[in-house]
Amino acid sequence: MNLLDDARDLLPTDHDVAVLVGRLHDPDEGGPAVVAVRGDELIDLTDTAPTLTDLLEHRDPVALARTAAPRKSWSLLDVLAETLRDKPGPKLLAPADLQVLKAAGVTFVQSMLERVIEERAAGDVTRSAEIREQVESAIGGTLAAVRPGSAEARAVKDVLVRDGLWSQYLEVGLGPDPEIFTKAPLLSAVGAGAQIGIAEGSDWNNPEPEVALAIRSDGTIVGATLGNDVNLRDVEGRSALLLPKAKDNNASASLGPFLRLFDDGFGLDDVRQLDVRLEVRGRDGFVLDGLSSMREISRDPEELAAAALGAHHQYPDGLVLYTGTLFAPTEDRGAPGKGFTHEVGDVVRISTAKLGTLANRVNRSEQCPRWDFGVRSLITNLTHRGLL
Repeated sequence: MNLLDDARDLLPTDHDVAVLVGRLHDPDEGGPAVVAVRGDELIDLTDTAPTLTDLLEHRDPVALARTAAPRKSWSLLDVLAETLRDKPGPKLLAPADLQVLKAAGVTFVQSMLERVIEERAAGDVTRSAEIREQVESAIGGTLAAVRPGSAEARAVKDVLVRDGLWSQYLEVGLGPDPEIFTKAPLLSAVGAGAQIGIAEGSDWNNPEPEVALAIRSDGTIVGATLGNDVNLRDVEGRSALLLPKAKDNNASASLGPFLRLFDDGFGLDDVRQLDVRLEVRGRDGFVLDGLSSMREISRDPEELAAAALGAHHQYPDGLVLYTGTLFAPTEDRGAPGKGFTHEVGDVVRISTAKLGTLANRVNRSEQCPRWDFGVRSLITNLTHRGLL
């Protein structure tokens, strides 16, 4: 099964006017190049911006992406095709390098309820259907219009505490402070076309399609991309203290295909209106196809960015922030009542018109290509190329 039928589907529908930047594996250099889309070419900006962080921290990253002199160039369509084949040639990498990879959790009501269900099921997928019915009948219809941290939210909490239904997930979903956690180490995210990883031993897991924000060291949100915050539901359900084991595994963070910079034609208001589509297609014929809207997020992207970075916490190289997911797929796959879980070979497509399509294939984390190009490798490579 192909990741996509047409490599051009990786691009936003208005790619001819979008300012798209990213990273590309350059086999001739043995390392990454910072690139920008110009017409039907990918332009190498690495002479001007050795890292994507350098580009984003520039006083005018849009102007740099549009006008910087190229070190070299590649055919855009050729690179997109190579990316989908996941071969050693020039291909897209995740559009993040020295930025910290952070994620916000429990930012949509439906996913908040699913976290509560995981907790009460203690990671046992066979109990999920029964508990879901109990939780939704008790609190599901009361939460969608409640603003986190508000007086109404505090009143809801009082009722739920009284009835024994309060949860740590409801605390971060409805309370004053959002959940912000470190998703993965620097440089560990995989890009479009790559395999994404589910750790061995997990039999209840799911994709988490999200919009991710690029945030500079000064707190300015400068662009957006698509992300898959791959999650092991059975692990997190056993204990929230196992969140690192549930979230941070080899190839469990995906970003791409490009980072779209904010300019006069695309900005944060457009992000707030994005509809994100999730498709999962399995070798067993299983198909999941759903749509979520950023309009349903319970905390504004600016609020999430401010919670992650400010006087209380600095990121001198900026960060990429996954903003949370509406999706916690519950459709049965296999035995009735067991809900959704991934199978090896699943094709996962996350798409929205303004950001393109992030397409990956599922494998076990232990079988995915090992992550062996870290910060030391990047510094050594850029130094050898005379870029540092």
